[in-house]
Amino acid sequence: MSLHTDAAHSSGQMLPFRESLLATLGICFVIMLVALDQTIVGTALPTIVAELKGFDLYAWVATSYLLTSVITVPIFGRLGDYFGRKPFVIASIIIFVAASALCGIADSMLFLVLARGLQGIGGGMLVGTAFASIADLFPDARVRLRWQVILSASFGIATAVGPSLGGFLTQSLGWRWVFYCNLPVGVISLFFVWRFVPHIRHMKHAGKMRLDWPGAVLITLSLGSLQLLVEMLPKRGFTMGMLGLLAFAVAAFYSLWKWEQRAAQPILPFEMMRDRALSSLFILSVLAGFSMFSMLMYAPLLFQGGFGMAPREAGLLITPLVACITVASIVNGRIITRIPNPNMMMTLGFALVSLSCLGIVLSGRGTSNGFMLATMLAGGFGLGLVLPNLTVFAQQAASREHLGIATALLQSLRMIGGMLGTAITGTLVSQMYGSGVQKALESDHAAQWLKEFQDPEVLVNHDIQSTLLSQMMQAGHNGSALLDAARDALVGAIHMGIAIAILTALAGLMLVRRVPPIKFQSNAKVEPVMSE
Repeated sequence: MSLHTDAAHSSGQMLPFRESLLATLGICFVIMLVALDQTIVGTALPTIVAELKGFDLYAWVATSYLLTSVITVPIFGRLGDYFGRKPFVIASIIIFVAASALCGIADSMLFLVLARGLQGIGGGMLVGTAFASIADLFPDARVRLRWQVILSASFGIATAVGPSLGGFLTQSLGWRWVFYCNLPVGVISLFFVWRFVPHIRHMKHAGKMRLDWPGAVLITLSLGSLQLLVEMLPKRGFTMGMLGLLAFAVAAFYSLWKWEQRAAQPILPFEMMRDRALSSLFILSVLAGFSMFSMLMYAPLLFQGGFGMAPREAGLLITPLVACITVASIVNGRIITRIPNPNMMMTLGFALVSLSCLGIVLSGRGTSNGFMLATMLAGGFGLGLVLPNLTVFAQQAASREHLGIATALLQSLRMIGGMLGTAITGTLVSQMYGSGVQKALESDHAAQWLKEFQDPEVLVNHDIQSTLLSQMMQAGHNGSALLDAARDALVGAIHMGIAIAILTALAGLMLVRRVPPIKFQSNAKVEPVMSE
């Protein structure tokens, strides 16, 4: 059955309030499913590796998920534009939950890595379709911003409780429940989406369209090779193999660009890049992802490994960074439609992120917790002003037929920016920390201990430290002084990586000026087809 809901358009939403609330809750559960998984698994990984005996595949538990999700986000974002998003959201929940069950029953690291890859396909489908579903439900940007407060809150709650919940489940029930906990959330989200989210299609003849399979293959090759490059480069350096992979990635991206210009219905419409607002927002998404993931990934290592904080103390400092993203998103949604220049909110956001990164670089072992807490608060509040506005601005600037792919591209580009940020900082940590430790050990004629110091985990794990210090003392070395030298090397390396994040945030601050002023006016009435 097909119907048009013209009356609903006048109020800026497709459905009455009750139906809108239930549909939004369904999308919230879907977003919580992905957000929870992003933060809960990391806590359990050391225990998983200890049981399954596969440390050489440690990084691939995260890499396999990222690899498949980065590829599927733009593909299914575009397919959602063609055929409507509800079928893909339902399919993605089923795939994600089934893959979570497979992760839970894994009996080897290889099995877990493969299951995580399948889970990434479901996660990419979710991200590529769920975020754009809100724009379908609420065509008017003013109305959409009010409802997105619920989404921001659900994402923030899931992200904040993930690490603690992962630790609790691992200690109390075993690491497998880190994956099994996705099952009840998935069943609830599946019920709400199936029952309450309407099937909205913006292209009435989408069923007759031919899928751009060559474009999908080229997206897979280009994004996949880029993902592998940024993951493997910090470990292997600029070898011939890495240079070959770089050349392949460049060739794949060039082939994708040339093909999509000729395709009748391109899965990645490059004409969007000609739009000044969208092209600027896409670049801003990369820059925001670079700064955000640099802080999220390496601030905890700085606090624990570099400054010698206990995990709980470091966690208390990191929590405001995550929590303030949600708080600022809520505040942003309340005021952005009431100010004459909404672009100023993103300008303020990038300024706060720059100051936060600068605060991290200026922090040392003697810096007060109050200063570092303020630094984390500034970073979280800044990201909370940048991230939701990137999505809302892009949805406001994009045409209806490009809504899904524009939203999906923002998510993919933010992940790519995050990959670049963590890869560059990871390379600096590997090189600078390694050379600094080697120099300190050689000056104390203790080069035989280099293997024990090579992994910064020795600066975090107090059990390993105690054993190492005892052994070095028996050998006549000042182990405490060498640990302090190793901490100094780690701090310098992370500071250098975060300094690059300062430059990316400042580049974002300058680039915001290129975004044409966004006006949140009531959208012209549109008539998508709703199918039940």
